[in-house]
Amino acid sequence: MTAESVQSETRHNAPGPQEPPVAGGGVPLLGHGLKLVRDPLAFMSQLRDHGDVVRLKLGPKTVYAVTTPALTGAVALSPDYIISGPLWESLEGLVGKEGVATSNGALHRRQRRTIQPAFRLDAIPAYGPVMEEEAHALTERWRPGETIDCASEAFRIAVRIAARCLLRGRYMDECADRLCDALATVFRGMYQRMVVPLGPLYRLPLPANREFNRALADLHLLVDEIIAERRASGRNPDDLLTALLTAEDDNGEPIGEQEIHDQVVAILTPGSETVGATIMWLLRVLAIHPEHGDRIRAEVESVTGGRPVGFDDVRRLTHTNNVIVETMRLRPAVWVLTRWAVTETELGGYRIPAGADIIYSPYAVQRDRRSYPDNLEFDPDRWLPERAKDVPKYAMSPFSVGNRKCPSDHFSMALLSLFTAAVATKFRFEEAPGSDGTPRVGITLRPERMLVRPVLR
Repeated sequence: MTAESVQSETRHNAPGPQEPPVAGGGVPLLGHGLKLVRDPLAFMSQLRDHGDVVRLKLGPKTVYAVTTPALTGAVALSPDYIISGPLWESLEGLVGKEGVATSNGALHRRQRRTIQPAFRLDAIPAYGPVMEEEAHALTERWRPGETIDCASEAFRIAVRIAARCLLRGRYMDECADRLCDALATVFRGMYQRMVVPLGPLYRLPLPANREFNRALADLHLLVDEIIAERRASGRNPDDLLTALLTAEDDNGEPIGEQEIHDQVVAILTPGSETVGATIMWLLRVLAIHPEHGDRIRAEVESVTGGRPVGFDDVRRLTHTNNVIVETMRLRPAVWVLTRWAVTETELGGYRIPAGADIIYSPYAVQRDRRSYPDNLEFDPDRWLPERAKDVPKYAMSPFSVGNRKCPSDHFSMALLSLFTAAVATKFRFEEAPGSDGTPRVGITLRPERMLVRPVLR
């Protein structure tokens, strides 16, 4: 499917491509950036009411918002739109310009070839023992009645599993804590820089800017320490870091130090951020929908016969996996994406000029009433085969599609399934005083402050 082949359901009979309508509510200088700061989820969710493609102003930039499942799928799949735009310009400050998350073209294809073997379906079972160990260790560490800070616990398990499976190093809890603290500050600051692109102001020595710069520096220092430790050890385990340290460029030369650094950042940070955010939402689901926790426990016991749940069980945990998918539908960690138009194109009957920034929101698409009956209801059974077939194509793409599809999708789903099965089998959960499940919008979406208490079953 190409962008040009997708036609808008509301396209008028016109002699040629039309100019997309402009969204209302912009203000001088900031345009729609102020709305994206104040209530970005509501703003993006209402854009489809104004058209399949809508123009926005973010500071001095004109941005084209795409609102329908078919058109977002076309953007993701078409070579006419590449990774770029406000989101990726912000991400380059974190993951650099030479990592797989932000590269394009031949460089991206070579990098995908380097990292893909670590995430093949037949490679995932080798990570099972680590996932099991970390999930069950977490349930042993939690004490009934204690208050759990879901942010620190979620990112801790996500980072530890990623590090132990993909980098195979001696990573102490302090490393995970440093990484999580740095990410919380960096991702919050990067979102502000994306929606209100006032570049020079972010270089002023203001407290928020100094905090952001300190967190970013600590993050990159930690990555340098990880790489240096591996080289000093003389070890070459069969893992992703070894693959990077021995990778060659298209001329047969070792890849550069900056690319190795950026690739490790891309392995540790965006993946841990998105998985960690999803774990936080899953803990909230278990607290506010205890009936699904009960169903998960019953399902696990029917599959395992009462033994501890293991990696080999996750494919048979249908309801558990449906709870995860429904959680990602309503609260996707990656709630907004951007692209850049390489050439002038037509999208849904509208003209997209060369060099245009494109923005679309998986959060808005996955909650659209046109795609889902009872669209705001938490209903894991909507993913049973007889019902899932009615979901429009591209209305649910939690790991994206095409050559930008997350390479760790199977790895992440296995981790999430094992975690959810392990904690729901041992505990019920209730929200603790001071908990706030309001979505906190940054480059990822997670609860403002999620606190739960486990209750032993």
